[in-house]
Amino acid sequence: MFIKHRAVLAFILIAGRLYAQFSADTLFIIPDTAQVLTLENFYQWVIYNHPVARQAGLLSEVARQEIRLARGHFDPKAEINYITKNLDNTRYYDKFNAELKFPSLFPVDPAIGVEKNTGAYLNPESYISNTFNFRQLYAGVAIPVGQGLITDARRAALRQAELFKDLTEAEQVSMLNKLLLEAAKEYWNWFYHYYHFRLQGRGVEVAREIFNRTRLNAQLGEASAIDTIQAKITLQTRLIDQQEALLGFLNAGVVISTFLWDSLGNPVDLPPNWIPVPEPEMFVVSTDELEELRTQARYNHPDLRKISVKLLQLDVERRLAAEFLKPRLDLKYFLLNQPFDPEGNMRFSPRDDYKFGLDFSMPLFLRKERAKLAQTKLKITSMEYERVLTERQIINNLQATYNNLVTTAVVVANQRDMVNNFERLLQAELLNLQLGESDLFKINLQLEYLLRTQSKWLKLLADYSKQKAMLYWAAGVRNLGEELR
Repeated sequence: MFIKHRAVLAFILIAGRLYAQFSADTLFIIPDTAQVLTLENFYQWVIYNHPVARQAGLLSEVARQEIRLARGHFDPKAEINYITKNLDNTRYYDKFNAELKFPSLFPVDPAIGVEKNTGAYLNPESYISNTFNFRQLYAGVAIPVGQGLITDARRAALRQAELFKDLTEAEQVSMLNKLLLEAAKEYWNWFYHYYHFRLQGRGVEVAREIFNRTRLNAQLGEASAIDTIQAKITLQTRLIDQQEALLGFLNAGVVISTFLWDSLGNPVDLPPNWIPVPEPEMFVVSTDELEELRTQARYNHPDLRKISVKLLQLDVERRLAAEFLKPRLDLKYFLLNQPFDPEGNMRFSPRDDYKFGLDFSMPLFLRKERAKLAQTKLKITSMEYERVLTERQIINNLQATYNNLVTTAVVVANQRDMVNNFERLLQAELLNLQLGESDLFKINLQLEYLLRTQSKWLKLLADYSKQKAMLYWAAGVRNLGEELR
């Protein structure tokens, strides 16, 4: 295509700033009217206000109430029994018993109480002399020396509740890590679409300026009409690309808004002047840091922690099931009218004035008890297999994610070098234009190659940051690696 002397001069006017216009170094310069939203600030916003984060915070209260519920089995208990019988104007008996029990964490249940029994036809077993107005104080203990000595349902329930607290803590970490991973992915998707939109905007500016210059030259007779058509087609193509990039940016902003909530739990729309920022540098994970992540994953990954807690809970069930294989033998001993009598006099004579009891029972075949113990042991074995498999999957997933991260880092570096080379080619083509050895078609072609290469480079940068977030998530590290940095 022939371009006359004045057309060459016109293109020389814009050639000097084309290279700076499309330089990757200037792409990330923040406009004065923009308000940056860094990834760290985005994390803080999400973790404090997002409904899922608040829902995860409720798990601590759920665990606290579970422990409170289990401890309720050890609350002191007051019991009052009163029964009277009248028949044919005859008072057969009045029986009153008030007792206060003190369940404990030890296999000893103390109790104190008072009885008052009167009546003409009172059972001799319930007879109380009139020495203290038919009243009798008692204090004693019930001790299981067989089944229930090592553990019982109450103590097992409390231990299960304490372990449930550890389980909820691991579930909290899992929920928050998953939420932050999703937030990181959407943040870097938003990052790509914003800078891709800016890149397409630069393409539109240059294409419009070239079109205006070409149309002016055509009017002056220094360029052909076909050159104007070609420049207009290029401008229209750039405008379409810009609109598609704008749509992607707007939709990415809508997705980002789903993570933004205020302190009152109200959704917040993303302000139009807020923009993402790239990471200050490529953060490459070394093999030593990978080994550290493996170690953390083996010991602190929330999925493995949950399985470990479940194994401890099953062990509590196993010990309780083994306890039921023992015969039930409960001893009860109560002092009567001592160490205090109803009038407050103190005396202590454990060999006099007491009640002693013994309860014994034992199934002859223990089929239910042995089956329960066997079932629990099978659950433990199955859970141990699950832990081995889960650990293997976590470590392999961590390694695969690391491989993707390293590979992506190499591709990003190569793509950045390719961007530099296309920038040099564009600069060389602009120099040829000044020497009259190039034309509009070649300039647009080099510009198209540069735009595509820079767009792919932006996409790879976003993918690299996503892979890095996934690496720390795969290791089960909270806040996606911020603690290690």
